[in-house]
Amino acid sequence: MGAFTVLDIAGSSMGMHQTWLDALANNISNVNTTTGTDGEAFRAQMVVARSREDGGVEVAGIKEGSAEGRLVHDPTHPLADADGYVRRPDIELSDQMGDLIMAQRGYQASVQVTKYAQTTYDAALQIGR
Repeated sequence: MGAFTVLDIAGSSMGMHQTWLDALANNISNVNTTTGTDGEAFRAQMVVARSREDGGVEVAGIKEGSAEGRLVHDPTHPLADADGYVRRPDIELSDQMGDLIMAQRGYQASVQVTKYAQTTYDAALQIGR
């Protein structure tokens, strides 16, 4: 393990958490996106992460939710079908907000590890002067 491995690991974590935050922001902004029953609902994005051999983490992919969504009875909506139904994404805002808190905390922890590592490396360099 090299002297700067901790920065690589923390950096990979920040990158994965940023991708997760971006996906959550997209999901939250589209939670009320409505389509007609003949179309597909907005598909929620879920980040799939995996560990790396060096101890870091990477984004393995982005999975998408169901295009079926859920049917909602809203006869006043302009996209409603003859029976008064529209299609909305199958996304729970409360779940997305809970995940958002976890992703933010993970990102913040990675930033803090990076700051501590930099402080430690700076102190080590001062010893040599």
